[in-house]
Amino acid sequence: MKLIDLDIIVTSPPAPGWGGRYWIFVKLTSDTGLVGWGECYASTIGPAAMEHVIRDVFQRYFLNENPENIERLFRRTYSSGFTQRPDLTVMGAYSGLEMACWDIIGKDRDRPVWALLGGLMNERLRAYSYLYPLPHHDIEAFWTSPEMAAESALDLVKRGYTAVKFDPAGPYTMRGGHMPAMGDISLSVAFCKAIREAVGDRADLLFGTHGQFSTSGAIRLGDAIAPYSPLWYEEPIPPDNLDEFAKVAKALPIPIATGERLSTKAEFAALLKSGGASILQPALGRAGGLWEMKKLSAIAEVFNAQMAPHLYAGPVEWAANIQLAASIPNLLMIETIETPFHAGLIKGGITVEHGYVTPPTSAGLGIDVDEALARAHPYEGDGLHLQMQDEPCKYNEQNVFMGGAPPKA
Repeated sequence: MKLIDLDIIVTSPPAPGWGGRYWIFVKLTSDTGLVGWGECYASTIGPAAMEHVIRDVFQRYFLNENPENIERLFRRTYSSGFTQRPDLTVMGAYSGLEMACWDIIGKDRDRPVWALLGGLMNERLRAYSYLYPLPHHDIEAFWTSPEMAAESALDLVKRGYTAVKFDPAGPYTMRGGHMPAMGDISLSVAFCKAIREAVGDRADLLFGTHGQFSTSGAIRLGDAIAPYSPLWYEEPIPPDNLDEFAKVAKALPIPIATGERLSTKAEFAALLKSGGASILQPALGRAGGLWEMKKLSAIAEVFNAQMAPHLYAGPVEWAANIQLAASIPNLLMIETIETPFHAGLIKGGITVEHGYVTPPTSAGLGIDVDEALARAHPYEGDGLHLQMQDEPCKYNEQNVFMGGAPPKA
């Protein structure tokens, strides 16, 4: 069996755009007629340029190669151009292509991918979701309203979720780590208080940030929210100095979670060795794919660390997360985004029921991609999937972080 063709679809989720401005899907075809789907996550360059990167990686290393040779494909791509170190753009291209290979292999064997990764470890997977505005909420006011956040959290709990994530701590900027404004600390405490009072002990609080604080600033904010017993404090400082995570971890009683911006076992292993995190959040469309993250789960076991695959993307990456999560012993939970567009793109093939996902038993990734729907929503903007804010943190008025991507009309 050989890979003979690649197609790329860049699709844009309709307003309000939860999951980012666009998703990059790759479609591989084998000489046996099998089709595999993958997703390349959050490229550091625009999608038009990223298409060229994906095609280059495919033509150099995947074309006419047997999709079963995952290890060889990884080593070739990881070493591309005398690199042999994590490269977010190249590994982003590789990760989506690797997912598609597993989808083909599973279909060839008529087995789900989890069966090829060591078998079924977890019959159901605990899911969590970000807090998003409810239909009656003002979408702009929501991000600074503890009361609306508490309503959204209670809605998720009533639907069976046992963990909710929120991020009221202000902007992430291209300037790197900053000291949080007192207003951001106060608002963060108000969110934790309101949500904890609403859900009681029925759900864990997952406090999200996006690496926006200095080390000492992250500790100050962590001290303020610690009384509400968050399950994790997510990426409190920028990911470009992994040793600093250990200082935050040692100073606080809250578990540190991170990983959405890391790639390959090399970066995660350095983090684990430093003691900087006990919960790892790889984004499979960027981190090196299923096989690389299966290796990471084994490394994490040695450090008694848990895995919580990240998702701020489309349903193909989610499907890959589920296949990995089903096969590993140190799973904590998986991130989910429930929108009609996410569900429509995979024709409802995987669902969240009462706060849990049951791993699919159908072949490959277990999804049937609606290619026509994906093509009917092309991306026509010029922004990146996510973008850093140019302006610095404000100290004289309220900072606002609007859920990862601005709402679209």
